Amino acid sequence: MVEIRFAGYGGQGIALMGVLTGRAATLFDGKEAVLTQTYGPEARGGASNADVILSDKAIDFPLVTRPNILVAMFQEAYRRFRPDLKAGGVLVLDEALVKPEEKERSFHSIPATRLAEEMGLKIAANVVMLGFFVRITGAVTKRAMEEAIRKTVKPKVVELNLKAFDAGFRWAEKAPVGTK
Repeated sequence: MVEIRFAGYGGQGIALMGVLTGRAATLFDGKEAVLTQTYGPEARGGASNADVILSDKAIDFPLVTRPNILVAMFQEAYRRFRPDLKAGGVLVLDEALVKPEEKERSFHSIPATRLAEEMGLKIAANVVMLGFFVRITGAVTKRAMEEAIRKTVKPKVVELNLKAFDAGFRWAEKAPVGTK
């Protein structure tokens, strides 16, 4: 069983990251998945997180308690949820928006927001991050996530999202682990 927490602020597409991961796992990788979402009362700008549990077996308890993987796309999200990350867990950061603490020794980072902006797709920073997340963690397959994108996002933005996903995936292929 893998517990994943995607965290950021409202408007970054955090909920969509959870939805796409769950759909990729269940519809295209043959796994079980549970998704829960939390966001502040301010629809945009408030804290937001999407928790996903993936398993090859039925999931008995639907809440993430100690994530194996934390994807943080906002400094406050990192500060708030980093203490919950399981020992030895995988930490994934948007380096343009999150500065890890000095004591942080192992993490993976990508300038997801900057890469999306350079592509003219700032709104797709979350999908750039998903590409990176898939390559780094292997929580779902690349093929499954691409299919989830094709079947979930609006038809007019499918190709843009696939381009963003590919950019994040390719970045992970050449990026070293961000250890200090």
